[in-house]
Amino acid sequence: MKRFLFATLQALVFLAVPVVATAQQALVSDPEVYEKDHFRKECKVAEFDADFITRLDINNDGLIDAVTNRGALTCDGEKARSCNEDGCPYNFYVQVKEGGYLMIATATIYSYEFVKRFGNMVFAFKMHPRYCERTDSEPCLMTVRVRGTKFVTISSK
Repeated sequence: MKRFLFATLQALVFLAVPVVATAQQALVSDPEVYEKDHFRKECKVAEFDADFITRLDINNDGLIDAVTNRGALTCDGEKARSCNEDGCPYNFYVQVKEGGYLMIATATIYSYEFVKRFGNMVFAFKMHPRYCERTDSEPCLMTVRVRGTKFVTISSK
């Protein structure tokens, strides 16, 4: 009887864990409004360049997603204050069919291109060499595909 109760309790805990993890990810109605409101609270004067947000379908599902670039933010007269020798932080949001956007990743990168490879749209990230486990000065080039809400690395060099 003890084993049965213990097994039942374990099953209930395992069933509850995914619910708790999912509850931590909140949908936002619009990433541009969400992030701009955040920085308007953080900064006395927040200015946003035209490339602060890019809207495109990053996971090939037909819905327009969003990428925000903190390098395009000037906060209290200081441009790109979140950037460092590793690059600038970018946030990646996917639009869900139920409505709203889910932030799926944050990456500190030098830049990216969104290109078609083998019939699929993928990110070609230019990053600090340590992300490719290198110690030289040549930037790491990483190709990443977004499947659903997950980043999948295709190659890095």
